[in-house]
Amino acid sequence: MDEKVIVYTSTYCQYCSQVKKFLGERNVEFEERNIDKDEKYAEELWNTGMRSVPVTLIGETQILGFNQIQLNQALAARA
Repeated sequence: MDEKVIVYTSTYCQYCSQVKKFLGERNVEFEERNIDKDEKYAEELWNTGMRSVPVTLIGETQILGFNQIQLNQALAARA
């Protein structure tokens, strides 16, 4: 079973856009959680120990920033 993919983003974040485009090009469904639009998402992110976006959660894996190698590895592992 595919694990859920969640991407924490902010509105004007260039790397966030790159992560969303990267996932979209691979037909990976994900839930976007924009920390600018919902305080609860900012709090969730803060509680993970992360202090910046984008943060992509794939199952238990946390990927900070736009790291194609880590994203590909995590996506391959969840299949």
